[in-house]
Amino acid sequence: MVLFGKGCNMSDYIFGRNAVLEALECDRKVEKIYILKGDLKGSINKIIGKAKANGILISEIDKNKLENMADGIVHQGVCALISSFEYSTVEEILQGAKDKNEDLFLVILDEIEDPHNFGAIIRTCEAVGVHGIIVSKRNQAPVTSIVQKSSAGAVNHIKIAKVANIADTILKLQKENVWVYGACGEAEKIYTDMDFKGNIAIVIGNEGKGIGQLIRKRCDFLTKLPMKGKVSSLNASNACAILVYEALRQRDEN
Repeated sequence: MVLFGKGCNMSDYIFGRNAVLEALECDRKVEKIYILKGDLKGSINKIIGKAKANGILISEIDKNKLENMADGIVHQGVCALISSFEYSTVEEILQGAKDKNEDLFLVILDEIEDPHNFGAIIRTCEAVGVHGIIVSKRNQAPVTSIVQKSSAGAVNHIKIAKVANIADTILKLQKENVWVYGACGEAEKIYTDMDFKGNIAIVIGNEGKGIGQLIRKRCDFLTKLPMKGKVSSLNASNACAILVYEALRQRDEN
């Protein structure tokens, strides 16, 4: 039996080993798996294996947090977050820009794991008129109530597409005459030297690792923010805000 816990208008929790396994096997929108710390016996290992194979985030949590999430439901040491958010396709995002007769303006997120960062990025992207956000199916924060709140509701007004392979998606975009810019601390040129006009996509990397090596190679240009202090990088959402507002400034010059 599938057991649902308290959730929100964008997600529900499923508790119990059999229920979580069933959700993984029937291709439901499992966004994240929560495992009780230290409980790695029996069918839990099968759940972990299936989740990893599908690129689903796994988080070990303590007993008090899991029981609070379960709110009285028998959890058997495991919980799955099921999203009800309706993702768009990349094709729908491209068509949306065409319907507006506008040059394409995309943001691509390479494994943003923090939901607050994700929500803040969505809010900024919607504010500057980004046509859509592309995220990875692997190691990406799901759209939850936290993301919805952090985005100040902007998540309801922007298209978000989830893809299996960011690097392959970049190649497809380039075939559609989209220029791809990667935010990278090791880049030689700063962001104000970039030409963000025309059909563009800006790639923002993971909070700790940055943009993956293959994705860096696929980008047409790499750019960085000047850092004069002792810290070497900005928060991902702050970096995204600076880049997309510079793009907006340039695109509004016409």
